[in-house]
Amino acid sequence: MTRSGDGLTVGVDLGGTKIATSLVDANGKIVASNRRDTAAARGADRIIEDITAGLRECIAGESPPNAVGVGIAGQVDPGNGTVLHAPNLDWTNVPLRDRLADAAGLPVFVLNDVQAATFGEWKHGAGQGVSNLVTVFVGTGVGGGVVTEGALTRGCSGSAGELGHLKIEMKGRSCTCGRVGCVEAYAGGWAIGQRARELVATHPERATHLITLAGSDPITGRTVAEAFHAGDALAVELVHEVARALGVAVASVVNAFNPCLIVLGGGVIEGLPELVELIEREVQRSALPAALAGLRMTMAALGRHAGAVGAAAWARCELATQSGVR
Repeated sequence: MTRSGDGLTVGVDLGGTKIATSLVDANGKIVASNRRDTAAARGADRIIEDITAGLRECIAGESPPNAVGVGIAGQVDPGNGTVLHAPNLDWTNVPLRDRLADAAGLPVFVLNDVQAATFGEWKHGAGQGVSNLVTVFVGTGVGGGVVTEGALTRGCSGSAGELGHLKIEMKGRSCTCGRVGCVEAYAGGWAIGQRARELVATHPERATHLITLAGSDPITGRTVAEAFHAGDALAVELVHEVARALGVAVASVVNAFNPCLIVLGGGVIEGLPELVELIEREVQRSALPAALAGLRMTMAALGRHAGAVGAAAWARCELATQSGVR
């Protein structure tokens, strides 16, 4: 099916385990998509080949896209689209923008994956029509993004939105970043599983359902969510701890940026939607009254497509800016 005048762009959500590619129209609708595993061990050349193959698969039979946007789990130089560091891919200083542009024959725009998801929720998801918002995505890790006065905040070096590494305890739990006390060390999926295993080891009598659910497998954040919904006492206690940690961190963000809207997403939130209300209660207790005026909280709307849709929308907007279209 051939289309005309759609302003189609391609969005790529590039992570350590998957490459999700979508052809997206100007309204944020996915026209075509595909997903493949990331061959991280085979290096940047193979990954760029796979991105290009996914792009070509998406656009087969469609009007040629105008540009490609890539959201990558890593730090990106906002000036030249070089991936400064992507630990899940073992990349350092990879000029992704230029190399992919050469391979695809299209303009390419690169940003951090959570910034891309934030842009997607703002343009086409739960944040439409809001000029000041913050997203918090809670999955294996914790990330976020900030839109201030109708613009995505990328920061001086492109790393704005590392909300998972807000410190909520001066001498707290160890985080994967090498520091201590980060909110991710209390609320990330990996941390929830770790904390649950510790509690089960010391208080097995309070976690009978949790232990039964896990069986011979390791207890994970998903196990905790299932046990919480079954009323397991230890899981309920742990979920409330997670909500308090996230609430304290979000309250700090509310005080700092005074958003109108907080958008909560990611696998942990989707598996435990009750967290939205629990986090909101903590924010109401902890944030400054002036910063709370007019504040709303809601769940993200785009789910697993947020990164690709946001990257495509980012590419469309950046291309329009370069062309002088307002």
